[in-house]
Amino acid sequence: MSKTETTPSRPRLLLLDGHSLAYRAFYALKDAQLVTTDGQHTEAVYGFTSMLTNVLRDERPTHVVVAFDRSEPTFRHQEYAEYKANRSETPEDFRGQVALIFEVLDTIGVSYLSLPGFEADDLIATLATRGAEHDMDVLIVTGDRDALQLVDDRVTVLMTRRGISDMTRFTPEAVVEKYGLTPLQYPDFAALRGDPSDNLLSIPGVGEKTAAKWVREFGSLTELVNRVDEVKGKVGEKLRDHLDQVLLNRRLTELKRDVLLDVEVPALTMREWDRDELHKLLDTLQFRGELRDRLFKVLGATEAEAEAAGFEVETVALGPGEVAAWLDALPRGRAGLAFRGSYGSGTGTVEALAVAAPGGAAAHLDPRQLTESDEAALRVWLADETKEKAVHDAKGPMLALWAHGFHLAGLTCDTALAAYIAMPGQRSFPLDDLVQRYLHRELRVEEGADGQTALFDDPADRAGEELAIRAHAVLELAEALEAHLEPRGGTHLLRDLELPLVPVIAELERDGIAADRGYFAELESEFGAAVKHAVEEAHRVVGEPFNPGSTKQLQEILFVKLGLPKTKKIKTGYTTDADALAWLAAQTEHELPVILLRHRDQTRLRTTVEGLIKEIGDDGRIHTTFNQIVAATGRLSSEKPNLQNIPIRTSEGRRIRQGFTVGDGYETLMTADYSQIELRIMAHLSGDESLIDAFESGHDFHQATAARVFNLPPDQVGGELRARIKAMNYGLAYGLSDFGLAGQLNIPVAEARALKEEYFEEFGGIRDYLQAIVAQARHDGYTETILGRRRYLPDLTSDNRQRREMAERMALNAPIQGSAADIIKLAMLEVHSALREAKMASRMLLQVHDELVFEVAPGELDDLRDVVTAQMSTAYSLRVPLSVSIGVGRTWEDAGH
Repeated sequence: MSKTETTPSRPRLLLLDGHSLAYRAFYALKDAQLVTTDGQHTEAVYGFTSMLTNVLRDERPTHVVVAFDRSEPTFRHQEYAEYKANRSETPEDFRGQVALIFEVLDTIGVSYLSLPGFEADDLIATLATRGAEHDMDVLIVTGDRDALQLVDDRVTVLMTRRGISDMTRFTPEAVVEKYGLTPLQYPDFAALRGDPSDNLLSIPGVGEKTAAKWVREFGSLTELVNRVDEVKGKVGEKLRDHLDQVLLNRRLTELKRDVLLDVEVPALTMREWDRDELHKLLDTLQFRGELRDRLFKVLGATEAEAEAAGFEVETVALGPGEVAAWLDALPRGRAGLAFRGSYGSGTGTVEALAVAAPGGAAAHLDPRQLTESDEAALRVWLADETKEKAVHDAKGPMLALWAHGFHLAGLTCDTALAAYIAMPGQRSFPLDDLVQRYLHRELRVEEGADGQTALFDDPADRAGEELAIRAHAVLELAEALEAHLEPRGGTHLLRDLELPLVPVIAELERDGIAADRGYFAELESEFGAAVKHAVEEAHRVVGEPFNPGSTKQLQEILFVKLGLPKTKKIKTGYTTDADALAWLAAQTEHELPVILLRHRDQTRLRTTVEGLIKEIGDDGRIHTTFNQIVAATGRLSSEKPNLQNIPIRTSEGRRIRQGFTVGDGYETLMTADYSQIELRIMAHLSGDESLIDAFESGHDFHQATAARVFNLPPDQVGGELRARIKAMNYGLAYGLSDFGLAGQLNIPVAEARALKEEYFEEFGGIRDYLQAIVAQARHDGYTETILGRRRYLPDLTSDNRQRREMAERMALNAPIQGSAADIIKLAMLEVHSALREAKMASRMLLQVHDELVFEVAPGELDDLRDVVTAQMSTAYSLRVPLSVSIGVGRTWEDAGH
């Protein structure tokens, strides 16, 4: 799609076909499985928002409106009852997403409309006509080719081709080039061609080429009908036999350009939008940083923000020999720091450093170009705990400083962490956005009286000045965020938990974990051979070669060639996802679905191992990146590679973990794992005496709870009963529905409902707690963990049912998952401190879910086991004790338990 290079000279009206684009977005992203943590699918919402953002960025319209279809019959149904009768039922995963798209449009200030009896196309045709009458350039974005009839010198159509990012721009010339027809001739062509998607029948044996040829030859459908006897041969006979259908198609294909709409086109400008409200909505939808950042950039600042001042900072560039004196003259109080460089894989480089002092003075320097005395002064100042400092997202700079031999101490605020505690549902915290949000300023250099923004001629100095502006912004932002957190109880979380954890996590990333490259190479080869074998087996069963990764080919093989039962209908046919293949395997006992599932599993495992091999550093270790400001629950997440995503309970996953080994100079690996921590937290929070007794009984916990529910001695609880109650224990803590429980246990819904009732008869305290926590959250507007980590849920009182139900599921999940995150973080701090105090050489390497992984120095195993067990088991006092399991082995898998 080409981009508009300049601001349009005339007003530009952007019209979008809402349902068409939403469906395209849904199917384009369906395999991505965009689902919030509480089960709401968001593929259509994400894709539509992304597409809209791109079009707003590229086309820069002055007026925007989105038209939507409605469920009521239209005037076309009145004339032709079978109109669109072949449309499949709306996919279950799509339901509710259009309402969420409405929420997005409302929040960003874009108008949308629909009208009973008419389709979105008719509304678009009417608005396009009115827009042209108002001397506007009109741009239509749709996936429906009928819109091509609207193209003229003022109206352009952007037609989606594949997915939502690939579009073709149709001007009058482009329509002629594509079809050999003018836009005015297009409806005649469409009538002759027919349209299966609308159930408009075609002429047997007449395709697009013949239909286009007739229109070109006769000039119009009207002329073709008048001279129909001139069309010779069998196609002429078929045309004459189906003229009534063609003329019906023509009437239904014609778009209405005169629908009575109670809207004035000049009023369709984008309305003022609220940054906080948009953040809240994107938090609820759990949209990641890339789209969020792109959307905010496109929308720009609100009117008030556009007028906001930048920063005026008195900045100096410190050269060799000037650093020590400048630092020595710094006034008392906290300083803001900003860095430019690169961070990752457990290390980094600092190319420039800026320090902003209270009062507005700031300086920037290159730490690679210092005199010995300057370097010594900077090292002392950075490491001085009494010199308070504020940094934005400090872990990366901390790692990079370590690589240069500097240590950063005295950190009293990390503005990214503070923002995360304030807004845990947000997925990224760019400094410029936070400055606009909390300071109502722009992260820019303020212009001088002469209109010049640069205080320095040298580009390096100019970049240094901009870095100093960032340091000053961090300093101001730290105060604003702390003031925001204080009345909300978040200050102690920042100072006592999250900030002290930054250097601990940085050490984990720096140290990494040893990986056996040769072993992983063999494993990759083995999984690759398994993939190849699965392909060969699939070809053997079918009797012909095909691509198991092609949905289209699979649909042909499964449902046409083999005639297997049809799965759920989707836009491209019938689904062949993993659930569908598992269902086919159970229904038919045919071996192909089983082979296809194995092919997908082995492909995924090979991809996982390939990714691990790429991440092994020159030191033979993998340095994952731990994200402290991503998960809304407070959990750490892992990426590059994601070590938390390695399967634990499958044999293949265990084989992957076998490739992580003890490093040179160390004796073994040790793992320490919290046993059933979330259920223990449930017992603590609910106060359910039966659940507490089950933990204290000394029996296997799931066996003990099953014994209570089924009124049996624990030793008479078999594997099936234990499995049922285990599903209840974990599922009901997060609001598992009757339907969800039935699916997990593969039992009828009525039986699942009865099982829940039995469970709650014994554990009524859990039921009361789950009901009370949602009610309390609705009253307070937030939930809290045991350490006071809040999750604000304004949608608990929303009129939108989807958003309200999403918030209710979050209210159930957040206190327990968040409390587990708090406890493992407390444990990490206590263990790290204890190891330092004992001056042990053993070190913590990983935190994965509720497990910590350690590398044990020679002769320290017994002491390490005692220290870790003691610190983890006493990290927080619950009504039931925290239980810690220890495992030891040369590999991560061998150390499992």
